[in-house]
Amino acid sequence: MQSAKIIFFLCCSLTFKATLAQQQSPPYKNASLSIDQRVKDLLARMTPEEKFWQLYMIPGDLDNATPDQYQHGLFGFQVSAGSKEKGETNQLLTYNTNESGVALAKKINAIQKYFVERTRLGIPIIAFDESLHGLVREGATAFPQSIALAATFDTTLMRQVSHAIALETKARGIRQILSPVINIASDVRWGRVEETYGEDPFLTAAMGVAYVSSFEKLNIVTTPKHLIANVGDGGRDSYPIHMSERFLEETHFIPFKACFGPGGSRSVMTSYNSYDGTASTSNGWLLNEKLKREWGFRGFVISDANATGGSVVLHRTAANYADASRQAIRGGLDVIFQTDYEHFKLFAGSLIDSARDKARIDDAVTRVLRAKFQLGLFENPYVSETALAEWVDPLRHKQIAKEAALESIVLLKNESKVLPLKKGVAIAVIGEDASEARLGGYSGPGNKKVSILDGLKGKAGDQKIFYAEGCKRLSEEYVVVAPEYLSNGFVQGIQADYFDNITFSGTPIATKTVPKIDFLWTLSRPDRSVKRDFYSARFQGTIRSPKSGTFKIGLQGNDGFRLYLDGKLVVDRWAKRSYSTQLVDFKFEKGKVYSFKIEFFEPVGNAQLKMIWNLPLENNWQKGIDDAVALVKKADVAVVVAGIHEGEFQDRALLSLPGHQEELISQMAATGKPVVVVLVGGSAITMNNWIDKVKGIVDVWYPGEEGGNSVADVLFGDYNPSGRLPITFPVHEAQLPLVYNHKPTGRGDDYYNLSGLPLFPFGYGLSYTTFEYSELILSRRQAHANESVEATFTLKNSGAVAGDEVCQLYVKDELASVARPVMELKGFQRVHLKPGEAKKITFTISPDMLRMLNSKLQEVIEPGDFRIMIGSSSRDIRLMDVLTIE
Repeated sequence: MQSAKIIFFLCCSLTFKATLAQQQSPPYKNASLSIDQRVKDLLARMTPEEKFWQLYMIPGDLDNATPDQYQHGLFGFQVSAGSKEKGETNQLLTYNTNESGVALAKKINAIQKYFVERTRLGIPIIAFDESLHGLVREGATAFPQSIALAATFDTTLMRQVSHAIALETKARGIRQILSPVINIASDVRWGRVEETYGEDPFLTAAMGVAYVSSFEKLNIVTTPKHLIANVGDGGRDSYPIHMSERFLEETHFIPFKACFGPGGSRSVMTSYNSYDGTASTSNGWLLNEKLKREWGFRGFVISDANATGGSVVLHRTAANYADASRQAIRGGLDVIFQTDYEHFKLFAGSLIDSARDKARIDDAVTRVLRAKFQLGLFENPYVSETALAEWVDPLRHKQIAKEAALESIVLLKNESKVLPLKKGVAIAVIGEDASEARLGGYSGPGNKKVSILDGLKGKAGDQKIFYAEGCKRLSEEYVVVAPEYLSNGFVQGIQADYFDNITFSGTPIATKTVPKIDFLWTLSRPDRSVKRDFYSARFQGTIRSPKSGTFKIGLQGNDGFRLYLDGKLVVDRWAKRSYSTQLVDFKFEKGKVYSFKIEFFEPVGNAQLKMIWNLPLENNWQKGIDDAVALVKKADVAVVVAGIHEGEFQDRALLSLPGHQEELISQMAATGKPVVVVLVGGSAITMNNWIDKVKGIVDVWYPGEEGGNSVADVLFGDYNPSGRLPITFPVHEAQLPLVYNHKPTGRGDDYYNLSGLPLFPFGYGLSYTTFEYSELILSRRQAHANESVEATFTLKNSGAVAGDEVCQLYVKDELASVARPVMELKGFQRVHLKPGEAKKITFTISPDMLRMLNSKLQEVIEPGDFRIMIGSSSRDIRLMDVLTIE
């Protein structure tokens, strides 16, 4: 009885203390209150400075921070890789920075501890990172690139991939990802096609939702990007766009609305470009009217890195950075993403002191704080340092990476059944990409990544595998003259004089020493003293040759340049017209010093200038090809692995294989041996010069860390290829932009000297077996607008090996009040069948699939006939019927 009383009084005492502590603690720390109540209380306690820092995100950490640098808090860090030895400290924290998953978790915890315990309000940060197709971190699994994941046409597999990435992300303490890219790849010249899910809004939305939902279910904020249409005229990155609201609603908006709706994404990143004359980062119609009001988006909007200042240096719609920040916040931006801490000085003053924008700033801060409360960071700011071991199965994730690579590989050509490779044949593997194991843009290093060459060797057994590089993917014909060959008297470097006119008149406004001539003045000018894009520059010094002989030397860039060697004018491209490369032969003697002078002028901006030569190069690409030819003659079949160069701000004017890879393929084929070309890259490739010379073509994209094993399985026939193209491959660049779901033309699609049809259409992909489609039956051929209809057909594997078929459903509105696309993808299913096996396959045609925007941009389902098409690609329709909506 006595012990019961003691326990009772202890419980009462503990309850009283807990209640007292709760009363003394501010409401925002009370987890029993609603998030909205907590946000409101915290916001009311914040100073203008504290509000600003919740709207500022940067890469970095606390390694070099002073005690008061982050006293007002911060939105969050993209935490940098470790740089200190174990146990080394700074003024704020101690941690082991060995860049492994556990060490990263410890580092993020140590950073979080500072913000929670040593800032006035204790607001936690959000650690964020990139995870396009795997977290960009050491130790994280590298899955196939995004375009490859789209080529699987498999949302179930995509969910497995994204769940694996999400586990690896959260276990490291990262709570926001700046992914995925759900822009529509409407022009394959764009260098970032590899990051997308292709050209189709329906496929992109399906893949996007499958990706983001896995993260959001694990309470990680996803940030689809880039809002909106990050590719403009000519397939150029971040070019201005002028698309109608109708076109945006019918295409580019679809994946974003899907990710915000069923996907649950709580953040979004704007694009660098301008829409209808206003930077996307400050576009009120886009961010306030569409996103937040019409779509009801309650998350937060972040800029692309350094994009907020783009209104100043690019779009020229802001007088200065303070003006740019005001425009952005008023236009609907919530968080400024910069790449350096010091950049805050450009934006902070205008937002901290802005009484006029207080309501808008409070709304932005509210959106950020809401997310931080939703993430549970106030109650659980730290990640368990054992989470990585408890949550992540590396071997299982590696297996998922292989499965994704296998499903993504697209067989484009298989003449004479050259594939799969026959047992016992000797194989010559040729190409730089065979041994490189490239992972694509926004990739971490991967774990024990397997090259195509190693995959083939591992699979070949007793079969002979020969390897030769052949030639490089890129062929350097000349290089920038390096600083070690340049001097100005006895000092390394060269003298640069800048003038505020284009005639070198008067005294230079700036003189300094530069190490070399390799300049790109697009977002800046040669020197801060140069105030306008109307200037000239003179460079003078000496050049020393490391060897004797006659070599080429000259200039490359925007013309308006001259080069003098030993007082003689050798390059003269003074008239402003274009971009050019001008080289001359010059006889050098080893060790001898030659004087040079370069003059350049620029009256309108966007200037480039390089001093180049071919002297240090040992670029005998033909010898490499000759060696490969000799090797192929000893083999039974040649596998040429060829790749492209692409990436962010690396758009391609030409879609052919770069360097001398086309000559390599042609000379391999000239041996008479059958040639299989394996393509590595994330976008379309033109093939006119060699496609008819080879027997087989396989597109493997960037297949991830298990890519080599997956490619080997396909080439040797242990896996039947089943990937499908999520983009259209044109015959020639002149056809671009070229997408399957365009609207009807006023006349025809063809040119008088070139077909309007693609080389390989959207949805295309071959198999080692064949499939038959038959017996399409609609559950009803007439239906009301609110009714769903089932389309059932029989699919049979009529070949000799098991395989997957990707069945595709397309719909065409036969008569509408406004022009509609010639066809639209509305469904897809991946079906596995054994030889001779048949299955009944059903697509449900829901009312949403038939919706359109009428002339007033209202969503409607108009009565009339809809063509229902089912097939193996957008050009290979096997079954068709008509559904009538009453």
